[in-house]
Amino acid sequence: MPPLAPPAPLGLEDRLLAFAVSLLVGGAALHAGTHVVADARDYGHAVLTALLGALVWAVLEPIPLFGGLLAIAAWVAVVKRRYRLGWRRSAGVGVAAWAATVVVLAALELVGIGSVSALGVPGT
Repeated sequence: MPPLAPPAPLGLEDRLLAFAVSLLVGGAALHAGTHVVADARDYGHAVLTALLGALVWAVLEPIPLFGGLLAIAAWVAVVKRRYRLGWRRSAGVGVAAWAATVVVLAALELVGIGSVSALGVPGT
């Protein structure tokens, strides 16, 4: 039996598709989180919030020692600003979005789509 070949590197189209799906999943989770905690806006607003949160997270998280703490505070600040909420309700949106993400990713895993993440939702 010949050895299995390593998987082929992902092309640009595959990476763009993975990015888009991950962003849509993250936007859906944020949209669900805002429905639970606050007055949700439209889905497009949630997708843009997920993108902005992901950018803030990517910039701050690599900072040594306090990067994770700075990143989560900045992510909550993005939600706070975009949805005009207080700090507690914004953090609640984050918890609800994280829980929604866990459910969505588990469901996708059950149907055989396990290589998806949720861009814009910390901890997923």
